[in-house]
Amino acid sequence: MATVALGSKAGKWIMVSSIMASAMAFIDSTALNVVLPSLQKNLNASGTDLFWILNAYLLILAALILIGGSLGDKLGRKKVFMIGIFIFIAGSAACGFAPSVTLLIAFRMLQGIGGALMIPGSLSLISSSINQKERGKAIGTWSAFTTVVTMGGPILGGAFGDAGLWRYIFFINIPIGLAALFILWREVEESRDEDSNQTLDFVGAIAIALGLASLTFGFLRIPDVGLYNWQVYTTLLAGLLLLIAFIIIEKKSKYPMMPLQLFANLTFSGANLLTFFLYAGLGAGMLFLGLNMVQAQHYSQLQSGLTFLPFTVLMISLARFAGSLADKHGPRLLLIGGPAVAGTGLLILSFVKQTNGPSEYWTTFFPGIVVFGLGMSFTVAPLTTAVMSSVNDHFSGTASGVNNALTRIANVFANAVMGALAVLFFLGALQNEIKITRLNSNEKQLVLKQAVNLGDANVPKHINSKDTAIIEKAYHAGFISAYGKVMKISAGLGFLGALMALLFIRDSAVKKKNKK
Repeated sequence: MATVALGSKAGKWIMVSSIMASAMAFIDSTALNVVLPSLQKNLNASGTDLFWILNAYLLILAALILIGGSLGDKLGRKKVFMIGIFIFIAGSAACGFAPSVTLLIAFRMLQGIGGALMIPGSLSLISSSINQKERGKAIGTWSAFTTVVTMGGPILGGAFGDAGLWRYIFFINIPIGLAALFILWREVEESRDEDSNQTLDFVGAIAIALGLASLTFGFLRIPDVGLYNWQVYTTLLAGLLLLIAFIIIEKKSKYPMMPLQLFANLTFSGANLLTFFLYAGLGAGMLFLGLNMVQAQHYSQLQSGLTFLPFTVLMISLARFAGSLADKHGPRLLLIGGPAVAGTGLLILSFVKQTNGPSEYWTTFFPGIVVFGLGMSFTVAPLTTAVMSSVNDHFSGTASGVNNALTRIANVFANAVMGALAVLFFLGALQNEIKITRLNSNEKQLVLKQAVNLGDANVPKHINSKDTAIIEKAYHAGFISAYGKVMKISAGLGFLGALMALLFIRDSAVKKKNKK
């Protein structure tokens, strides 16, 4: 397929369909974060259940997204993209009707299969179809719109959550997906890599899926059974060995899902390391910020969603501009400064203690969200441009898949590791707080067991009413203390991302590719 101009009819339909489908997948994560408190109450879910609801989707997505990119290159990017959208719609409908936590987790895995075919398809279609000179602007436009819709997710989720309609977070995907399918069918031409004759690396996919699942299970079991329980160290060890096996499989495979030679390019390696650290910090920070606002600061779920509006406005205003800057001057400086500023925003948010609710938003959460939004606005488009421009067009689908996979893997680890750490931080704070109570040892254990529910912890039954107020205060203070520590770690991950750009990313690699 010949490349087309961004402003042409064909170029516009490619952008519209890609943005709509990508937005479907991305909106799920941010909207779901906001309605977690409603979902937790409605389905009687524990804090660990919440992390599995998030991670079931991310695990499958991370494991299969690399195959999704390769499938598109081989069988046709449009065809695989459309199949992914259809599966994602089916999974979304099933999630909306799920009567229990277990079934919701299972249907989230189905969504993950659809997302793995759909997400890399969008960027791959853009990179292979839009002409070289306008590719940075196209990716910037895609980044801006998908991020805006993604950050609009919390507002939508908050409105549905407050109305008791959290299931509509999943149902809303159906009309969006059907519209994207219609546009692709009517207006977009097929695109494929004519030289692709490779087989699919299912062995590698199984190894990475089992490895990530084992690590996730191990980390999420720590709060319940302790670090030295056999369930923890055996699953963590198994997960580590499986990931090592994945690397060996990729090295020896004739047609690897993650071609290791791509990482010989320092810019590609640096951009993906940056992606891992920054998005781990982003995922954990946004999750705990939302839980803190609703469960500790007494925001409604809609109010919590609305607090991200400054972020959305900044992305609308700056993301496309940042993509153009990366085209003209190279992405390196933007990818050093952007994550550093984003990390500073998360650090500012970590110092917010107990507030008097939404009335104090402008002097508490607002400054940190603005700084964080500025950092991300100057990072998203240049980061995507650096990844896609550091490899040959032959690897566009695979490169998109690798980068998206690392984003999801970062979120898996953020949810698992930060979830475990948050519970441990919460436990430590609780133990100090309840020392002044007259509870016996058994009652103290019952109080501490509630830590797994984080901000939704409730005073156990049969506790002396004179101690109830102290325990409620301890839960409140303990959760805010845990939130502050998680946000500081998230900020550190943002700064690590900036360091990766400083050490590895070179503008010369991108400029050389763009001159070809």
